[in-house]
Amino acid sequence: MDSISPQAVGLVALFVTVAAVNDVRYFRVPNVLTGLMLLTGIAYHATSGGIGGLQLSLLGALCGFGILIWAYVLGAMGAGDVKLMAGVGAWLGSVPTIYVFAVAAAGTACYSLVVLCWRGQLYQALQRIQLSLFQFRTIAKHLGADQRVEAVVKQSDRRLRLVPFAAMIALGVVAVLVTS
Repeated sequence: MDSISPQAVGLVALFVTVAAVNDVRYFRVPNVLTGLMLLTGIAYHATSGGIGGLQLSLLGALCGFGILIWAYVLGAMGAGDVKLMAGVGAWLGSVPTIYVFAVAAAGTACYSLVVLCWRGQLYQALQRIQLSLFQFRTIAKHLGADQRVEAVVKQSDRRLRLVPFAAMIALGVVAVLVTS
């Protein structure tokens, strides 16, 4: 990550905080927020770092997008999370974005394990994971219409079945910014 000003760090923190709050409350990350994050990240790096800054930002955005697009295609994640990671990448660059993803994935795993154990559904979840891995290995296009995140969000037990991933991304951003 190029050194970014404290004001820029604050802006990134504000973006991911607003996204996390929206995702926790509504299971939705607004397009206006992710679009603004992406555009301001690219503009910031282009003006502060010239062509090199622009390249860093675009590569970071592509990296953030690329990390999560497969989960969206499989129906396991919403598009807002994918766009949010692209915005994070535009601000932080590719390597820190990978670190953000690693922290977010670890946070999601911990959160999911707690919920599954609390509900007594760990064994069933492991079976579903095994099935999903089989489907992935056989190049299945997606899990199933009833398991896509868009369908699960509409169910009354969605808080027990979905992880608001924007909150995990925010956790990852904070961890990366604090340790940088």
